[in-house]
Amino acid sequence: MPCTTILVGNKASYDGSTMMARNEDSPSGQFTVKKFIAVNPKDQPVHYKSVISKVEIDLPKNPLRYTAVPNAIKDEGIWGECGINEKNIAMSETETITSNPRVLGADPLDKKGIGEEDFLTIVLPYIHSAKEGVLRLGSLLQKYGTYEMNGIAFQDVNEIWWFESIGGHHWIAKRVPDDQYVVMPNQQGIDYLDLADAFSAQKNSMCSSDMIEFIEENHLDLSISNTPLKKNRSFDARAAFGSHADSDHTYNTPRAWYMLKTLNPSMKEWNEQNKPECDTLPWSLVPEHKIAVEDIKYVLSSHYQGTEYDPYGKKGDTADKSLYRPIGISRNNFLGLTQLRPYMPQEIMALVWIAMSSNPFNEMAPFYTNITKTPAYLSNTGKKVSTDSFYWQNRLIAALSDAHYSACANHIERYQLAVSSASHALITETDRQYLKDRPKDVNDYLEMRNKKTADMLKEKTDDLLSKVLYEASCKMKNGFGRSDA
Repeated sequence: MPCTTILVGNKASYDGSTMMARNEDSPSGQFTVKKFIAVNPKDQPVHYKSVISKVEIDLPKNPLRYTAVPNAIKDEGIWGECGINEKNIAMSETETITSNPRVLGADPLDKKGIGEEDFLTIVLPYIHSAKEGVLRLGSLLQKYGTYEMNGIAFQDVNEIWWFESIGGHHWIAKRVPDDQYVVMPNQQGIDYLDLADAFSAQKNSMCSSDMIEFIEENHLDLSISNTPLKKNRSFDARAAFGSHADSDHTYNTPRAWYMLKTLNPSMKEWNEQNKPECDTLPWSLVPEHKIAVEDIKYVLSSHYQGTEYDPYGKKGDTADKSLYRPIGISRNNFLGLTQLRPYMPQEIMALVWIAMSSNPFNEMAPFYTNITKTPAYLSNTGKKVSTDSFYWQNRLIAALSDAHYSACANHIERYQLAVSSASHALITETDRQYLKDRPKDVNDYLEMRNKKTADMLKEKTDDLLSKVLYEASCKMKNGFGRSDA
């Protein structure tokens, strides 16, 4: 599943929150309908069966309530993708990643294992910290195996961990430095792993229990150093487990390059060795300024603005415009940004910002996750195209606007500013009112406030749809300048 991820440590964010965000994209030629839901404990399965691999798993009997953004049409299973549980632990899955023949030959993928369809449902309701999420998923992967290479993020209010599967049954994980951010296209990303820490304190690194033997027995260590692996504090995981295929240079690394270049624009390396096809882009960096919600939305909507690679731009020639795969692509299903705010009480700490369909043409809105139900505008989504659905409205807007980008760009920009501004105002209003009144039924209060956000979102999206429809109608090919007599 092609996707793009960004992770932001609490000292790199604008307000001290941990933030992680990801686009879920569908495969070429497909558009996956998504909805936003709350899963209450009574609705969580005790015995789970995957649709794709048919794997069956008995789950613990004490699940936590959680939110998710599953497929609206369940023909391929759940695909929960992005959620926060009632203990304010978040999970984002899955960034499909790459590997190499040495790894896949040493530990082949398991067609009967677990995958993106399953991960959120079988992990998020049972964890109480980001690190616990890594350990639970790691144990499940070692037991059941996986049929695909995956990158998964776990978040609590203090830290974020990035997990990567290695072959069918192995894994590594690295803690995002508090003062840095991480960008991930569809490529194995962890560059250096502290194996000495992974086999001792596990402060910043973890891995499967037999990782040392796996590396040694299959000759996966490509470093020149003779440092014993258990003492190696800078093991080159990307060289050992990753890929550098020609396809990566058009599909993956340019996306990471653009995000890094946007958030660290002054780095001289962008004009020297770090080009769109560079294999040594850093996994994490300290940003030049603290990262806000709007920065995350901008980079995850990227179509290489300001460069010759922009399919909507005026720079470069036709070949340049189709050279690299954009982040904000037609096949974006949704964007989910989970934000955990340390300055707020536990009961209103967690927000999930959600956008639907193609990111250059949409905007995110925030919803509190300490809830038992979600607004109908985002949850009552199905196969039928409907302007009562946030997903379908955004799909219509994108299809109309893409063909008439110049005519619609101003409408899109004004819509994005209006939704973003109103969203921040609603958060401020909700927080202040809660702190003042301390309502007894927190769930009910936050569900009411989420409904207000959804109403704002629908009003502004209705208006945008009417405007882009007008622009597209004016540019129909069978138009004629003379008025009817």
